[in-house]
Amino acid sequence: MYTLDDFQNGQVLLVDKPLEWTSFQVVNKIHWLIRKQYGIKKIKVGHAGTLDPLATGLLLICTGKKTKQIQELMGADKTYTGTICLGATTASYDLETEVIPHANPSSVTEKQLKITSDQFLGHIQQKPPIFSAIKQKGKRLYEHARLGEQVNIESREVIVHEFEITEINLPDVAFRIRCGKGTYIRSIANDFGEVLGVGGYLKSLCRTAIGNNTLADSMSIDTFERNLKASS
Repeated sequence: MYTLDDFQNGQVLLVDKPLEWTSFQVVNKIHWLIRKQYGIKKIKVGHAGTLDPLATGLLLICTGKKTKQIQELMGADKTYTGTICLGATTASYDLETEVIPHANPSSVTEKQLKITSDQFLGHIQQKPPIFSAIKQKGKRLYEHARLGEQVNIESREVIVHEFEITEINLPDVAFRIRCGKGTYIRSIANDFGEVLGVGGYLKSLCRTAIGNNTLADSMSIDTFERNLKASS
């Protein structure tokens, strides 16, 4: 159960982000629930690491004085599970945009998948998706993309500690990845398909851990709301 002092002194809430919610919408919902519960106008609330709307899983929500730890929490390794669909591509590298057939992936072997996944381990150069929130020329990349503007996206170094193929049911390939800060799993999905020569996009994604914080210990927004109401 919670008190107002708990939130003002600082909480790190482990929330299971619903599908199609933005991370900002989760922050706004938590912020509104706390303000409503205690009849206050202001309290700091933020998140430590954005999840795309089409991704689910662990989102760390910081309140009060704990918002000062957001940058530290964002630097922790993150673990994801998900599915790459081979044989097609999309402009956003996920299902936000139209699926464009590329090549038949039926001849791709388990050995090829293993060899290819190993190529993404360690320090790698990666281009963020054009449909991302990174700022360039004063606008988010997705704003340039939606206006049909061409922008030069520079590669950046990221680190992938583990890339495990967990199930193969072509065209779908299930995976588990543990990586460092700033890694775009959508870009890995796109690049993975490109290396195989058949194309690929991210079909589903779930963040299962941030550092020592795990999805298994998280709660839904509805559960948080019930617990908050029970605190009165």
